[in-house]
Amino acid sequence: MRYVMIIVSLLLLSACSTSYPNQAITGQAFPSVSGQNLEEKSMTLPDDLKGEVALLLIGYKQDSQFDIDRWLIGLDMTETKVAVYEVPTIQGLFPRMFSPLINNGMRAGIPKPLWKGVVTIYKDGDQVQAFTGNENPNNTRVVLLNEQGNVIYFYDQGFSVDALNQLRALL
Repeated sequence: MRYVMIIVSLLLLSACSTSYPNQAITGQAFPSVSGQNLEEKSMTLPDDLKGEVALLLIGYKQDSQFDIDRWLIGLDMTETKVAVYEVPTIQGLFPRMFSPLINNGMRAGIPKPLWKGVVTIYKDGDQVQAFTGNENPNNTRVVLLNEQGNVIYFYDQGFSVDALNQLRALL
């Protein structure tokens, strides 16, 4: 058990190994990245989401889950109708080596009916973090994509009711 805790600690420390300044990405095409959902289905974002408006809640650290949960609760409480995907995005070779361990940990904490909407990005994690920036990595990157995969809303300052209302106004 101690060995597992050491590995998990190292993974968490290496999760944001390269720093990128936060970006203003509204109006840009989301980069094509590959990942796998917790049901072990390979997905390419945004290609597999084209034709629908989709909300990506991107997290760079385990501590991002707190902010993601606040967004999910806010969306649920306001009965916001949009396809939502949690996108844990981890850069670096070391986390990729232990992706089965990380994914199993997420499966243990996420109800099975939600697994299809949790898409973990490992190989292309650096690309996503460079695109959005990863300063203040505990904050969720809230990315609303239009039907063509372009960013029509972006927010990275931590949950706020005002930001939720702005998002809802676009929908």
